[in-house]
Amino acid sequence: MTDEILTGKRDLALQGEAGQRFAPTASFDLAEYWRMAVKHRWVILGAFVACILASVAITLLMTPIYSAKATLQIDRESARVLNVDEVQPRESQAFGEEFFQTQYGLLRSRSLAERVVDSLGLAASDAFMEQMGATPPARGDRTAAEYSRVRREIVISVVMANFSVTPVRGSRLVEINFDSPVPALSARVANAYAENFIQANLDRRFESSSFAREFLEEQIAQTKAKLEETERALVDYASAQGIVNLSEPGPDGVGQTQSLAGTNLSALNASLASARAARIAAEQRWRQARSAPLLSQPEVLQNPAIQRLTEQRAQLDAQYQQQARVYREDWPGQIQLRGQIEELDAQIAEIGRGILSSIQGQYVVAANNERALQAQVDALKGEVLDLRDRSVDYNILQRELDTSRASYDALLERYKEVSITGTVASNNISIVDQAQVPTAPSKPNLMINLMLAAMLGLGLGALAAFVLEALDETLATPDDAESKLAVPVLGVVPLLARDQTPLEALGDIRSAFSEAYYSLRTALQFSTPVGVPPSLLVTSARPAEGKSTTAYATALNLARIGKRVLLIDGDLRNPSMHRIVGVENAVGMSNLLSGAAVLSDAVQVTREPNLGLVTSGPLPPNPAELWGGDRVRTLLIEMQSSFDHVVIDGPPVLGFADAPLLASACAGSIFVLESRGTRRAQARGALRRLTMGGGRLLGLVMTKFNVKSTQYGGYDYAYDYSYGDRPERRSKGEAA
Repeated sequence: MTDEILTGKRDLALQGEAGQRFAPTASFDLAEYWRMAVKHRWVILGAFVACILASVAITLLMTPIYSAKATLQIDRESARVLNVDEVQPRESQAFGEEFFQTQYGLLRSRSLAERVVDSLGLAASDAFMEQMGATPPARGDRTAAEYSRVRREIVISVVMANFSVTPVRGSRLVEINFDSPVPALSARVANAYAENFIQANLDRRFESSSFAREFLEEQIAQTKAKLEETERALVDYASAQGIVNLSEPGPDGVGQTQSLAGTNLSALNASLASARAARIAAEQRWRQARSAPLLSQPEVLQNPAIQRLTEQRAQLDAQYQQQARVYREDWPGQIQLRGQIEELDAQIAEIGRGILSSIQGQYVVAANNERALQAQVDALKGEVLDLRDRSVDYNILQRELDTSRASYDALLERYKEVSITGTVASNNISIVDQAQVPTAPSKPNLMINLMLAAMLGLGLGALAAFVLEALDETLATPDDAESKLAVPVLGVVPLLARDQTPLEALGDIRSAFSEAYYSLRTALQFSTPVGVPPSLLVTSARPAEGKSTTAYATALNLARIGKRVLLIDGDLRNPSMHRIVGVENAVGMSNLLSGAAVLSDAVQVTREPNLGLVTSGPLPPNPAELWGGDRVRTLLIEMQSSFDHVVIDGPPVLGFADAPLLASACAGSIFVLESRGTRRAQARGALRRLTMGGGRLLGLVMTKFNVKSTQYGGYDYAYDYSYGDRPERRSKGEAA
């Protein structure tokens, strides 16, 4: 008993791992989308064909539209004859894209459409409205002006709706197109758009120049009046204050204005500086002359008279010294020479004193001159300071006058430039190619429409396939079951032909039907650590899904490999195993559960070696009560002591309590699912009931799988290899 409990725990762990392993993931699976496309291929093909046919029909019924194209070149700057940057803004490279977008907006503007309509007279043309498919408004009780306005609005709307602008990438070219059912009309309107756009650009430039001239004329008049008023105020103020200014050339050649008192002060200040320098020099000479010996003074030594007298004295002194060698000092000749020398010394001293007196006189004159000039400068300083106080308002008026004069001169110069600019018709837009009358319609384009219809059809078909797939509750393939139920698939049983029975298919050991159950037997051997569980329940969500055939085939394949197998018909409500095997149903499981019989009385021998059968027995009134007692587990233990495996063909899960009770008593359960027969909600409900009751779910088996109608190559059982000569198929109902 302990071993069974441990085995059950291991089975539950394996079941949880399998659920995680087969849980749906959010990865992109191209094969899954291809399978879904093949599954709903007729829906996708129908949407595709319907859209193609609708596109062809609509294209053939559409009115041909002719598109005329004119090409314009738009430059950021026109030919610059004059410098008019301030009148007409100059576009820089940084704002080039904004400039071109502005031009495209002007081409699409309502004002340009109005100019085209007015220039061609389209508002009054009934033929134009008829050609463009527009309905003229009813006259009614409208006035003539109101009726014309309504017609004009309709025509403008039609023109704007059929006009388009296409910039040529990487260039300054732009294509303008107009569509209409009449080729000549398309070309005429497109050319009118080009011509009116150029004329509108010229008109805007002329209007900007005209506005600038009017503005400058007004500003010049105001500035001139202000200039005259400022000049009068300046003259009156100068007269009242006695301010006299002189204009002198400055260092840069520009005239500088200075007051008369300031000019005098500047001149006297310069004279005072010269007098002060002369006085300082004279004073220095006088001090030097007064303190130094007389004959050492430079002025004395440089005097011509002193130099002449000194030369004479030197000659007399030389003569006296020469005679002193011969004569004595009292000799008359010597006395005479000595007297002459003394006379010359006196003359030299007299002349030297005169020179010193002259140096002193120069110093006195220089000092007096300095004092006189200083007195005059001091007097003029007060006058200049007073004049400066009175010149504050004068300077304010002077600056205002200079500003007004400069503004007046600049306005006059600008006015001359603008006047000349207004006569120059500069334009930055030119027509490269005029619109030609189209020879073939541009719309509708059958190929483009077919391509669009094909994409639309495929898109609608794919959308419909996704919707149908999302709404599809059936489980058609093993991948559907694994992804939507999170339960591993142990085997897939193909759908039999209409003229073939399950027993016939099982009798042919080389058939795909038999191979499917061989694969199921192999999967069961690896479903638990101990191999095939000792007790195995086979059930399904609802009747007629192939659970009885699956139970019989599982027991049969286990018996064929030498296992002692007991097959039990556990459906006590609608038994069928005795009919499949071909035995009596007198004593069976109901007798065993109620205690009316023993196991040896209920087990019947079949034609297959190692395979025993316990039928359902008489149908009891309360099958759930029989399955809910402890007798079931006791019987399973007793059966497992005599047989290697016990396979129970259980009742359906939904609507009855029998299957969950049996699942909790068995070591493992197999859930049988009919391909395209069991809905997802039914399967989930049945699995939930099995697991909530403590059942150990090993996996599911998908039956009646149609390989031909379902693209699922992994389960194609058309084996082509040969086993030698195929034996003749056994008779219907004979065991394999």
